[in-house]
Amino acid sequence: MHSNTQASAVSSPSRRGLLRTALAGTAAAGSVIALGSAFPASAEPVTDSRPTTPREALGRLSAGNRRWATYRQEHPHESPSVRLRLTEAQHPFAIVLGCVDSRVPPELVFDQGLGDLLTVRSAGEVLDEAVLGSIAYGVLELDVPLVLVLAHQSCGAVGAAVRADETGERLPAHIQYLAEQIRPSIDHGLHGDARVDATIDAHARSTRRRLAAEPDLARRIATGELAVVAARYQLRDQRVRTL
Repeated sequence: MHSNTQASAVSSPSRRGLLRTALAGTAAAGSVIALGSAFPASAEPVTDSRPTTPREALGRLSAGNRRWATYRQEHPHESPSVRLRLTEAQHPFAIVLGCVDSRVPPELVFDQGLGDLLTVRSAGEVLDEAVLGSIAYGVLELDVPLVLVLAHQSCGAVGAAVRADETGERLPAHIQYLAEQIRPSIDHGLHGDARVDATIDAHARSTRRRLAAEPDLARRIATGELAVVAARYQLRDQRVRTL
């Protein structure tokens, strides 16, 4: 789906005090906007207008990913004037919850610049209180209209969780925590690389459902102000596709 290129500029958001309670880890699915199985194919030029709806935000990300995948990056919003303007306030249009993997930096993958994205990264996109609170901050305090859970091909955290589940091996303490969070998504109907690959997608979908079920986010989803979307980055072709 294409983004609306006539998105209006947004004035500085008002502060609303302390953050609300961080997200509850529930597996119930929230109401999520239907955005299709693949990112839009058309690339649109970067503009200074901030996307204000989930569709506009997804369209902006899809256009940037197409530039990245076709080696036509624009490296937007790095100029001295932008840097000066950002000393006053920030108005990011999307939150990307991604993996710590060095091959998947969201600002590069989506060809975005300073002030465009709030990026939250944890191995395997695993949720904890710090991650949940960071996402809540972006949605509730900065009025960000899109949360994108970005999984990726060949995720080491998911691979480690699958191997530990198969062998019974106990991983080092903090890595074991990651494996335990990923384990419910393991697809035991498949084997080898196919099991890891399917678990990558299943875990991203599960993470999206947990986020969308959080009451504060669910209310915004219900009114159309917010979408929570799961997607996957392919290292081979550098494209992002929604799940």
